[in-house]
Amino acid sequence: MANINLYVPKMSCASCVAKIESAFDKVNKDLPDGESHSLSARVNLADKLVLVSGEITAKQAIAIVSSVGYDSELVIDAQTAAAQKNDDERKEYRLRLIQAAIGLGLGVPLMVWGLLGGEMMVNNATQQFAWGIVGIITLLVMVLTGRHFFQGMWRAIKAKSANMDTLIALGTSAAWSYSMMVVMEPQWFPADTRHVYFEASVMILGLINLGHALELRARGKTSEAVQRLLGLQATTAIRVSDTGDEEVEINQLNIGDRLRLRPGDRVALDGEVLSGETFINESMLTGEPVPVHKAQADSISAGTVNGNGSLIYRVTAVAEDTKLSKIIELVQQAQISKMPIGRLTDKISAYFVPVVVIIAIASSLIWYLLGPQPALSHALVVLTSVLIIACPCALGLATPMSIMVSVGRAAQMGVLVRNGEALQTASKITTVVLDKTGTVTQGSPEVTEILMLDNSISQLDLLEDVASLEQHSEHPLASAIITKAKLQSITLKEPDSFTNVQGKGITGVIAGRHYAVGNMSLMQQAGLGGEIEADANVSVDDLSGYQQQVSELASKGQTPVFVAKDGVLVAIVSIADPIKADAAQAVQAMKSQGLKVVLLTGDNPLTAQAVAEKVGIESVFAQVLPEQKQQKVLELQQAGEVVAMVGDGINDAPALMSADVGIAMGSGTEVAIESADFTLLSSRLMVISDTLALARASMTNIKQNLFGAFIYNCLGIPVAAGVLFPFTGVLLSPVVAGAAMALSSLTVVTNANRLRSVKLK
Repeated sequence: MANINLYVPKMSCASCVAKIESAFDKVNKDLPDGESHSLSARVNLADKLVLVSGEITAKQAIAIVSSVGYDSELVIDAQTAAAQKNDDERKEYRLRLIQAAIGLGLGVPLMVWGLLGGEMMVNNATQQFAWGIVGIITLLVMVLTGRHFFQGMWRAIKAKSANMDTLIALGTSAAWSYSMMVVMEPQWFPADTRHVYFEASVMILGLINLGHALELRARGKTSEAVQRLLGLQATTAIRVSDTGDEEVEINQLNIGDRLRLRPGDRVALDGEVLSGETFINESMLTGEPVPVHKAQADSISAGTVNGNGSLIYRVTAVAEDTKLSKIIELVQQAQISKMPIGRLTDKISAYFVPVVVIIAIASSLIWYLLGPQPALSHALVVLTSVLIIACPCALGLATPMSIMVSVGRAAQMGVLVRNGEALQTASKITTVVLDKTGTVTQGSPEVTEILMLDNSISQLDLLEDVASLEQHSEHPLASAIITKAKLQSITLKEPDSFTNVQGKGITGVIAGRHYAVGNMSLMQQAGLGGEIEADANVSVDDLSGYQQQVSELASKGQTPVFVAKDGVLVAIVSIADPIKADAAQAVQAMKSQGLKVVLLTGDNPLTAQAVAEKVGIESVFAQVLPEQKQQKVLELQQAGEVVAMVGDGINDAPALMSADVGIAMGSGTEVAIESADFTLLSSRLMVISDTLALARASMTNIKQNLFGAFIYNCLGIPVAAGVLFPFTGVLLSPVVAGAAMALSSLTVVTNANRLRSVKLK
């Protein structure tokens, strides 16, 4: 299964998108029964990219794109491709401005001549000669300013299709051809229809080129976030070798190479610190403003910036496999993705141009056969105006421009959006389910107290045994006990046996002593696995004598971990996981957005309730096993809620998958990046409310764009066809139609760019 990126420089409108996607769909349909390549093409109109997936070579993909009239080239290196695109757009921007100046330079004086009472009719030989000269000059100007539209129409004709260029080329050439026929053979036309429209041809091209230039400038801001991410990639690094330090290109580096990171340098590739100590600014990836301390064995990410310290680190990933590269790839794919709301636009656009041509011809015939005099002039004005005003540029840009800006804005916040559909679903969220550990709390618990209940073992010996067992557990509470042991310089031993009891704790044997370490549920089943005799189980009655201490710990938000040795309860270890500084503020922000907030945890009810009260959450589900978390999410959905589940992306996988939107919190791991709808690289809880607010703002923006584009076309075409003529006595000028078409696209792009600075509440 290949993923191929193609750059299609001449792609310009929604019908282009529909044609390219249809070409790949047709390849699938034309295959023999039972054989499928599962080809798919996702088009990013704003960046003029096509992502092709399936069993296909680059050469075959380029041929398919070529079959519908578009030249394309393979994108090998994202940074090089982005630089080429920027360079192409700068050149095109300058060219469009020049073309606009030339077109308007001729069109405006001609229009002013007409408005000031100058003769625009051909009634004698002198006028015939004068307008003939103007017609030839107009043709040269049309070639200079509109060649690309006529080339686009020719490509479309060869591919047996039509596009935006078709409408512009037909409209302007119709106006010029009619005018030139009036000049050459005025006797063929009634006296009152010998009007020339040379100014319309060049004014339309000038205005559309000006609109495209302004649109290109606005589009450049749309992909700013990806450009910024690409700019984070270093090009060289200092490799440490036996012969000394040497500066090399990063594509010459291999996994295992040792690199030197000097003060102020950017990290070239993902790596593991071998020696040295420093603080690294990771804000460009995570959104976290505070530099992070790095020392031996810590991991560092490509693109982050070193502070004043110096490190030697070992490369753990080549350039294309770094976290930064995966983030860039994910952001680009998300920007190419479609929303359900945008698929309607694609379907309409596929048939839009042919339908418009039919409407234009039918309208002009009606005016010619049934309209008032001069019928022929009126028919030409209607034909040209309908063709020009109906261009579906704004319609094609409405959704992708907003998606691009939204996904880019999210990336700047340290949020990776998997696809446009997730963004649309997130805008409808009514309930946010928060996992406690690592989401509401910091996820790095600490032992606050060890309450000894039996004199048969000392606290140090107990801590040594329990920590030795816990080193085989991946639970966050286990790391707290191990850290406590290391702080007291205890050397850990290897247990004789170890069993993880999911959702309850661990059991094991060390130096002949049988242990059960976990929650109250485990204490009631301490004979599981035969490691503690059934008649030595700790009963609820045995625990009831310590209920007061347990309740006091839980009321402070501390988790009690029970330790049973040889069937006897010997200690209660109190562990606290500090609540994140912005947790209460984030919960309040979500509530102010009208969202219900639920806390879901495997911890005991008293601890869960204490944490919930501190951050302002009323709804709590505690002592929930991993498989039960999924059930709770399903229950909320069955009650009519649209649920966002926030967890660590691994332990909460079933719940994250079942939720309408899965949000992986703060880990930034490869698993999370690949699986979650949203991945929050930052550990700040406030980012969740900002992300959901951005999703709603994005949907509002898209609806504004679609409404504006649909209304523009729905109203523009009838007005251009002359439905207001009986009331006003005036037909829409083709020049005004051209200006309106260019303005509509610019409006959509400008409105989409508002998302870059929209305030998130």
